Amino acid sequence: MPKTEEMLQAGSSSELVDCGVIPHPAPQQEWQILAVLVGVQFIHIMDFTMMMPLAPQFMRLYEITPQQFGLLISVYTFSAGICGFFAAFIIDHFDRKKSVVVVCGGFSLAALLCALSKDYQTLLAARAVAGAFGGVMSAVVFSIIADIIPEHRRGRATGTILSSFPLASVIGVPTGLFLAELSDWRAPYIFLAILALLIIIAVLRFLPPVRDHLMHPREKNPFRQFHIIFSNPNHLIAFSLIAMLMFAGFTVIPFISAFVVSNAGMREADLPYLFFFGGLLTFFTARLIGRLADRYGKRRLFGIVATISIIPILLVTHLSETPLPLILVVTSLFMILVTGRFIPAMALITTSVAPHLRGSFMSFNAAVQQIAAGLASLLAGAIIGVSASGKMINFDTVGMIAAVSTIVCIFLAIRLKSVEENTAK
Repeated sequence: MPKTEEMLQAGSSSELVDCGVIPHPAPQQEWQILAVLVGVQFIHIMDFTMMMPLAPQFMRLYEITPQQFGLLISVYTFSAGICGFFAAFIIDHFDRKKSVVVVCGGFSLAALLCALSKDYQTLLAARAVAGAFGGVMSAVVFSIIADIIPEHRRGRATGTILSSFPLASVIGVPTGLFLAELSDWRAPYIFLAILALLIIIAVLRFLPPVRDHLMHPREKNPFRQFHIIFSNPNHLIAFSLIAMLMFAGFTVIPFISAFVVSNAGMREADLPYLFFFGGLLTFFTARLIGRLADRYGKRRLFGIVATISIIPILLVTHLSETPLPLILVVTSLFMILVTGRFIPAMALITTSVAPHLRGSFMSFNAAVQQIAAGLASLLAGAIIGVSASGKMINFDTVGMIAAVSTIVCIFLAIRLKSVEENTAK
């Protein structure tokens, strides 16, 4: 039998590993692949999260309202959703390694366009271009995870990939803010453009071809492919779960920085601490939650983490004048648990689709995810107002919406089944 490394280089699917047809992938090779994918996801997350701490500056620099800032977030997610939707019809026709190279190249160009923006309107257009590549990037990354990593280790692998969020918070955001302070807000986007090119080199060097999905028969008619995926009730539950999960997060996340500055008394200069401490703790807890999901069950752990996450959601959206240490405690708990519930959810979602549909499914999933995030930030922006004293109002209402959405997610996760569970019926 060929060596595991050779199997992995050939793009052997995780289903063959799970069934015992081939041995488990060598940990060293597996971690090498995960490290590259974390890098890919890192630039995507850093680009998105960079907008959050810059919110007070953008609102002041361009004299825009919370609604207009919400549109900066939404245009990215809507673009990601639309492009991810159409990418779903072709993504399973290519080696996933080549797909990563293409989207990283486009993402580098988009970051450069952001840096060259001269006003609010051109920045809005550049964010749409960035979203077009960012949304597809995330879909390809999670497709590779599902193709290569066996199901019983997929929770841990998902936690590792999602550690890109705390890494972006601990390293990316402070670095971006430091560069912005040295020069201006354009410097972080130039940095991102260069970093994306370096990631492409790492992908070409360390990521093996991932083409096992090409061996399966594929539906060439896009309408038929759409029907196959969306006529499956279990797939619809998975899409509903990710939509409500994003809705529960992105009604709150884009406005936290502006809220703690205007309402909780935090200085703009202290915002890097918010992302540093929250991200640092999340870096360790994300992998822990991934391991616990593999050990005790993804569905069960999601229910536990999601339920607990309601507490910091309500706390962070009801803050008034608060000492800095307490603000950091609340926001760190928010980041740990809101990120943490995403780990078992994504691991559960990847098990709900057959391998030959996975790339298309994950692209549709990313599209639903991004559109839900965009709608959430638009809704929150419409609800949130600014008082005569400059404080944000109605953020507590947004928190209640996020809490209810989280409860809906728990019930959807209970109904979602894996391919194996559906087959066993």
